[in-house]
Amino acid sequence: MRRILAVAALLLFSGCAQTQGREPPQFDVVSFEAQASREVQNDEMVAVLAVELHGPEPAALAQAVNRRMAEALKLVAAVPAVKARSGNYQTFPRTRENQRTESWQASQELRLESADFAAAARLIGELQRNLVVRSMAVRLSREARRAAEDVLIAEAMAAFHARADLVRAAMKAGGYRVRNLNLATADGSPPRPFETRAMAAPVALEGGVSQVTVTASGSIQLR
Repeated sequence: MRRILAVAALLLFSGCAQTQGREPPQFDVVSFEAQASREVQNDEMVAVLAVELHGPEPAALAQAVNRRMAEALKLVAAVPAVKARSGNYQTFPRTRENQRTESWQASQELRLESADFAAAARLIGELQRNLVVRSMAVRLSREARRAAEDVLIAEAMAAFHARADLVRAAMKAGGYRVRNLNLATADGSPPRPFETRAMAAPVALEGGVSQVTVTASGSIQLR
């Protein structure tokens, strides 16, 4: 009998402990989001150029591509304002209708990045003597985007609290506490491309703007 009573008391204590540890249901919880955004001047240009050659021998093509790319990298090295790195290298056959190999084509890409639009445009004009322009666009640099986001974070949080005050007043509550708050950043504007026709002379490039947005989302509990 004593053993049965002891087991019953243990089960009762365990049930009370679980009830005390369980989080009570939450009432008067409201979830919403607020945003802050601004337009920021694009400050970086990105261009992809390539050496493109074709001929009967793939080995000779590879040597010719390497030679032209080496010459291009020398021109780039003379312009400190432009960063460069070589990209994809491809060699593939050019076939006829009977699937016989007629010749070979080889190409290698060169990627340029610069905050000096004028210097980059002049350099691209020189490089087009031996390379073709595959793409060219302007965008927001990582540093400029991060600086804009740092400012917008404070604005988004202020907008969140302003909306929380509106909710509190509409619900006629005495106050509120923030239960959770999440911040998300987004660059709403993709890089702006330029027409990639041959540039007979350096052109003035207009960078345009990108929109940067910070969203504050979460929930509050009214008191």
